[in-house]
Amino acid sequence: MPRFVRCLLLLSLACVAGAVAAREPADTTQRTRDRERLQAALSALAPQRPGQPDLYAIGFGGDSEENVFRNETAYFERLMTERFGAGGRTIALINHADSLGALPHPLATPDNLRAALAAMGKTMDPDQDFLVLFMTMHGTPQHQLLLRMAPNYIGVIDPTWLRKALDEAGIRNRVLVISACYSGGFVPLLKGDRALVITAAHRNRPSFGCGADSDATYFGRAYLAEALNATTDFAEAFEQAKQRIAEREREEGFRPSRPQIAIGKAIVPILAAWRAQLVAGPPIAYAAPTPPAKPENTGAATKATSAAGAPAAPPATPNRKQR
Repeated sequence: MPRFVRCLLLLSLACVAGAVAAREPADTTQRTRDRERLQAALSALAPQRPGQPDLYAIGFGGDSEENVFRNETAYFERLMTERFGAGGRTIALINHADSLGALPHPLATPDNLRAALAAMGKTMDPDQDFLVLFMTMHGTPQHQLLLRMAPNYIGVIDPTWLRKALDEAGIRNRVLVISACYSGGFVPLLKGDRALVITAAHRNRPSFGCGADSDATYFGRAYLAEALNATTDFAEAFEQAKQRIAEREREEGFRPSRPQIAIGKAIVPILAAWRAQLVAGPPIAYAAPTPPAKPENTGAATKATSAAGAPAAPPATPNRKQR
């Protein structure tokens, strides 16, 4: 089923369930454990360093039903930590079965995102530090990001909600990267003098590369795994990724997704100052996260809860799923 059709079906389900306002998971035990994980992650945030520009990062993988969103968010966490010097300043919120067990992470819910933004806003220097927020999931033609944590949770995030959450957190300097169909619809409300906004697609175009047979979306591979391993300039990385995506879509006969960028004047010198003092780490190979190996003798077999143990991502192959 084409991805944008599935997005519409999910949105209809959310409306019927009364969940469009985006609520927390219904299971009480899951919710308690999730809050504990989030609090532990927020408590471990490294402090701001006076006189030194710092990057703070949040990865947000919103859909539990496809490994590709988990893969990209976990990779973003590694990339920011190991290559971009944001160790202790990076949090990943991931909707996936593994987040509840083998690879524990706080879930990608609106409440958790709001809390993470608020904690980082209190920690950051509002003048010299900046946030990188990477979001990957399905998007709708109505410019809403669909959240799923099967079987109990479904909701959406729209541009108004996200802009309000960022403003309330007091985070002034922002690099916002949204990988979803129709994500260009977020640009008008998120752009600003202190913001760099990047989206995987134009407001009226789908993007490509999700699905059970995919390790990375077209945008995720081109921007995260390729361009950001070649440069530490987020805007330059976008130009490289945009060209790669266009070439791939042309080769495969797809209608162009037309990734978008909006660069505020005041964010340019802030990012330049950060790059000037950054000692970048080496390129990070893209690979799906692998849960720890289980002991050989574990007693009675238990039911598998996820497609764990995925191998490293192979070279990109055609994938006609729309996002």
